[in-house]
Amino acid sequence: MQARKKGNAKGIDVSRYQGNIDWKAVKADGISFAFIKASQGERYVDPTFTTNAKGARAAGVLLGAYHFLDATSVEAAKAEARHFAEVLEQVGGGKSLDLPPVMDYENNPSKLSKTLISAVALAFLIELERLTGCKPIIYTGNAFAANFNASLGGYPLWIARYSETRLPSDTVTWKRWDIWQYSDSGKVKGIAGNVDLNEFDGTVDEIRTRFNKKGENKVSEQQRDINKVSPWAADVWEEMTKNGYFDGTRPGAPITREEAAAALSRLRKNILKGDK
Repeated sequence: MQARKKGNAKGIDVSRYQGNIDWKAVKADGISFAFIKASQGERYVDPTFTTNAKGARAAGVLLGAYHFLDATSVEAAKAEARHFAEVLEQVGGGKSLDLPPVMDYENNPSKLSKTLISAVALAFLIELERLTGCKPIIYTGNAFAANFNASLGGYPLWIARYSETRLPSDTVTWKRWDIWQYSDSGKVKGIAGNVDLNEFDGTVDEIRTRFNKKGENKVSEQQRDINKVSPWAADVWEEMTKNGYFDGTRPGAPITREEAAAALSRLRKNILKGDK
């Protein structure tokens, strides 16, 4: 992936662990944007979310919010998206933010397959966009990003790799980052202790244009994105890819006759074993 460059907008991400924040001092120290933890799972709400959101806005720091994903199924992912959307209403809803809402998906304690990880992520993202009207950003670690298939490639990437010099590695799905979290031990005035440091791939004016222009970051409702699974088909697509009938890519593409023939052939071999 690309290197950081001079003039990039500088940002932070915070949660309750940063305690009380002096947002005017943060702004004065050169921070242009901030992502604030809003929620996690299906019930948790960060107790500092609304205070931090108000403080960042008042100081003129571009405001974003993130949700830490715990889901291990498509249905749980949708429930978490609904929870996140409800929490965002406390600060005016997703469209009131300066930056898109973020799905933070960075670990796999339940040892889900790559196929299910992508299905869970996509279900969350589609449901969140439906509820908020905003196309979300994906936050993840550089190594964990390898779990996501091409269906996630249309979403902006916020990548975590803690280094001043080593670049995030290319993945099958992404070759560039929109935001790079390059340190988890930064020092910023107005915050006691360490804070995550980020850069946007562009200037402050460019981050406003990239994410704040009306309609700029939203998939057209008239044009089907073939790399996304329709919500009504998510469960059956997950089952079919898990069983090997499809490779997990281009779920919305028209099926060709040879693809249909290949699927029917696999069905005969795996299910219709008595068919001669």
